[in-house]
Amino acid sequence: MELETPVDRETKSKNNVQQVVPFFRVSNMENSIRYYVDGLGFEMTRKWIPKDKIEWCWLQLGDAALMLQTFRKVPEQKVGVGVSICFQCQDALQIYREVKSRGIEIARPFVGNALWTTSTIDPDGYRIEFASPTDVPEETEYAE
Repeated sequence: MELETPVDRETKSKNNVQQVVPFFRVSNMENSIRYYVDGLGFEMTRKWIPKDKIEWCWLQLGDAALMLQTFRKVPEQKVGVGVSICFQCQDALQIYREVKSRGIEIARPFVGNALWTTSTIDPDGYRIEFASPTDVPEETEYAE
């Protein structure tokens, strides 16, 4: 029997892992679906409905995804505080304009770390960021 080397294990792991998908627990699935699908433009591609209500779903936006699941017991405080995910985009300014046109509160874009960046907070306090590369000077704010 031939033993597997660390290099063999590393190669298998790199080839095996394909995507990271944030998994958010939410207090109100209907509000979260409205926010992500109607507000941010995600598409629900999978769902689990055990008792006539969606309790879990997979949401897709371009090549990016996230999952939502309803809490069994809703915590008293917002659970997403301090948690951020950043979607890398071709054009974060386009995302900003689309999301804002749907009535979702979203921060005015600015340039930081050579990226146009804008963000919004979901109903459970999770910070959702969209960023795209730019050569515009640092700390520039988007003017509408």
